[in-house]
Amino acid sequence: MSVEHHVGGDLLLAYGAGSLDEATSLLVATHLALCPASRQELGLVEEVFGVMLGSIPVDAELDESMLDAMISSPRLALAIPATSGSFVLPQPLRDRAGGDVGDLNWRALGGGIRQVPLRTNDTATRARLLSIPAGRSVPDHGHGGFEATLVLAGTFYDREKWYRRGDVAFADPNVVHQPVAGPEADCICLAVTDAPLRFRSLVPRLLQPLFGL
Repeated sequence: MSVEHHVGGDLLLAYGAGSLDEATSLLVATHLALCPASRQELGLVEEVFGVMLGSIPVDAELDESMLDAMISSPRLALAIPATSGSFVLPQPLRDRAGGDVGDLNWRALGGGIRQVPLRTNDTATRARLLSIPAGRSVPDHGHGGFEATLVLAGTFYDREKWYRRGDVAFADPNVVHQPVAGPEADCICLAVTDAPLRFRSLVPRLLQPLFGL
């Protein structure tokens, strides 16, 4: 796993503070289940957060929204195991999806690509599992907002870089790309977006409302 493709920085800090939306928090938690280096970094974040909480006087008044973020956030509701076992989908993603990849009701998108939308409480940010056949590319597209794609099985190649199990690829409105799955096996990914994709060809644009992309 490439250090370049880890979750870190502001995103990991927001996860540790419990301020991420549910879909992005799910992606970060799943990445942490696969990445010891990021788990170690999160531990340092939590130590700093604990020191900050310990420095608050006992009689200090805390804003209710601050307490919600500290105690009942989606981040604290997601268990992060030290190992992922033999499953393709590690916890907590396997619980959210309803099983491992062979147990799920995959929906065809065309060209052999399949998806499983995942329910979250946030309607603005969407999470979905994608299965891309070996050697096949996704349609050429841009982005209306943020996109994060976590590799769960296989590999994919995007913008002159390879991504493998546990790696995360990030894209924003400045990125137009066409990732392609590696030749050795189908690529299974968890993708999170906060805005519709911007497909460049006609057929994907026509089908986009039907599949919620």
